[in-house]
Amino acid sequence: MKRALITGITGQDGSYLAEFLLHKGYRVFGLRRRTSTPNYTNIEHILDRVEIIDGDLSDLSSLIRAIQISDPDEVYNLAAQSYVETSWPQPLLTSELTAIGVTNMLEAVRLVKPTTRFYQASSSEMFGKVQETPQKETTPFYPRSPYGVAKVYSHWMTVNYRESFNLFACSGILFNHESPRRGIEFVTRKVTNAVARIKLGLQQELRMGNLEARRDWGFAGDYVQAMWLMLQQNTPDDYVIATGETHSVRELLEVAFSYVGLDYKDYVVNDERFHRPAEVDLLLGDSDKAKKQLGWERRVGFVQLIQMMVDSDIQLNQAKSYGALKQQAYDFSDPLVAASLSDVV
Repeated sequence: MKRALITGITGQDGSYLAEFLLHKGYRVFGLRRRTSTPNYTNIEHILDRVEIIDGDLSDLSSLIRAIQISDPDEVYNLAAQSYVETSWPQPLLTSELTAIGVTNMLEAVRLVKPTTRFYQASSSEMFGKVQETPQKETTPFYPRSPYGVAKVYSHWMTVNYRESFNLFACSGILFNHESPRRGIEFVTRKVTNAVARIKLGLQQELRMGNLEARRDWGFAGDYVQAMWLMLQQNTPDDYVIATGETHSVRELLEVAFSYVGLDYKDYVVNDERFHRPAEVDLLLGDSDKAKKQLGWERRVGFVQLIQMMVDSDIQLNQAKSYGALKQQAYDFSDPLVAASLSDVV
């Protein structure tokens, strides 16, 4: 039985990846940063099937201990301070966790079990002020936030450990990927949750920033499969994972509001507080390399993704009204999910 350690297992990507690996017969360990009130919402339905280890990316000794306990064949480093907006008021924390934390994780693997295959979650935010469109593996980085800068550091540190110590280390340069489990602070979930609340009469307006910013949005459940595929190859490498389509925040609003029979123009208010100090106007990924070498492709389209999230947020807000909420599992009997697994089993 293969063994995997996932940092950030309680997050969106970590929870979908844990389900995916369990389905494949892995023994799954998750690194959890100790808090007084741990949030297991995303993995509550599989908590009895994963093994949680306390640890912190800023504490090398705890990471060494986690590697010793889990003895992993594969490590998926997904933990980070991952909210771009927070990286401006908290640049040092972002650097410590999103940049230096990756070095600590790589060093723990190198010291304890250098045969472990390592996945690093890189980000399209590294491209920032894009130097070419679409962006691919060879596109120069030009980050426009402390988060993007930290991700560039961690990306090149992963390459450095691969080339210096012969570690099987890969970086997945993932473009925006969303789901009903996305944090409420991210724009897609902010929109779909607001749409649900407005439809249910719980909210009257939605305050937004730049509506013309464009992103390449995909489904997180599709993207975790790409992470796994990278670690199954004969040679470690870096890959862009994206849909190859770009949509504006305005389009996001149109799709989400129209799905419940509303016009976004009646509810959306522009608010300067939600404009970035340095905007990233356009992100569009070219994942041809991943398609050719990994056999990966996205299955869930943009409209289907947003509608899925709106449905989930309506259900969630209704459940909150009754004081009951149960996390919805990644149902492997669902035809959509089954189809997404067909090429990677």
